[in-house]
Amino acid sequence: MSLLDCFCTSRTQVESLRPEKQSETSIHQYLVDEPSLSWLPPSTKASEVICSTNVSHYELQVEIGRGFDNLTSVHLARHTPTGTLVTIKITNLENCTEERLKALQKAVILSHFFRHPNITTYWTVFTVGSWLWVISPFMAYGSANQLLRTYFPEGMSETLIRNILFGAVRGLNYLHQNGCIHRSFKASHILISGDGLVTLSGLSHLHSLVKHGQRHRAVYDFPQFSTSVQPWLSPELLRQDLHGYNVKSDIYSVGITACELASGQVPFQDMHRTQMLLQKLKGPPYSPLDISIFPQSESRMKNSRSGVDSGIGESVLVSSGTRTVNSDRLQTPASKTFSPAFFSLVQLCLQQDPEKR
Repeated sequence: MSLLDCFCTSRTQVESLRPEKQSETSIHQYLVDEPSLSWLPPSTKASEVICSTNVSHYELQVEIGRGFDNLTSVHLARHTPTGTLVTIKITNLENCTEERLKALQKAVILSHFFRHPNITTYWTVFTVGSWLWVISPFMAYGSANQLLRTYFPEGMSETLIRNILFGAVRGLNYLHQNGCIHRSFKASHILISGDGLVTLSGLSHLHSLVKHGQRHRAVYDFPQFSTSVQPWLSPELLRQDLHGYNVKSDIYSVGITACELASGQVPFQDMHRTQMLLQKLKGPPYSPLDISIFPQSESRMKNSRSGVDSGIGESVLVSSGTRTVNSDRLQTPASKTFSPAFFSLVQLCLQQDPEKR
């Protein structure tokens, strides 16, 4: 029985879940046989990585978010021996269903096996009684969704969108090369550090194309996605038919996220699932500023739970203790324009036929 099986069943104190403690068999459940990229954040020296599992070494500063259906609290904290600011995500395992426990287990395992500068890193994971503690680097700017709500309610400029998506898509491409489908690519799963490093989180939704050592062309696993993530899902994922889906499903989500960043709104957010599917299946791909796919103006600025991330492989709402930014510098001009290349990118991502994306 693995360490993660231990804490998910008996929920007793366990030691730090380090990558070297996992067997080769468990690694191949998630990865193809390719070497991982050994990496530490460019601003982080090996000696600065926090690996302590002693609760007394962490001083909680402030709760900066909640998520995972309100099961996880996310805190800005200080590692007292070094003075390093960290993010601590605390989840009460006693309140988690079996499905939630499996999602937590998957996120923790994969966070150790993946080594890429644009994939969110967990420094250490341990349990305190029935509470799961996840220690990760503090991302001073929070998520791209947080930036939208705080500084860009009308949407970002193309230059900023390009910089954010560039890092996020690099992380997504790494997952695809390792035979994995993310299945939850959206602005709230794109984190930005104080020095501008963009990382992709949300690994609890990830699914592997690799089974028994072989990479399959498509998968037919259709979990019960919450309504909050459905606007980003591809038509083939929503259809749940015999054709299944593959990594091209994530490309569709990239297109929806580009629309989200460009307009400040989530496409299809207020639509019923059936209406959403019909809208996605009909006609030519829509543009990032097509008002017919966005919520009405009275609900435009409404905060949704889709913007508050679980903290287990996801970003969080940022309050006090985060980096302050000059709002004048961040404001986007009222009349934004986008290049033909940007519109072309979105249309290619949102093709109904996955093979054309």
